[in-house]
Amino acid sequence: MRYMVVIEEGPTSFGAYVPDLPDCIAVGGSSQEALQLIQEAIEFHIEGLKEEGQRIPMPHSSSSFVEVQA
Repeated sequence: MRYMVVIEEGPTSFGAYVPDLPDCIAVGGSSQEALQLIQEAIEFHIEGLKEEGQRIPMPHSSSSFVEVQA
């Protein structure tokens, strides 16, 4: 499965989350580290859902950019 990941830069780190998997988050020192850690977090999250007999949410989020005058 292919999930959309949002990466946000904070004052001292980068956070990553998956809109389709609530509570699945990761934090890293760089955007690349956050991306690597969120991939591991997704795998761990899905494994936990399977062990608990819960359904695995299908990916359905998408993203787009819009340009505006500032």
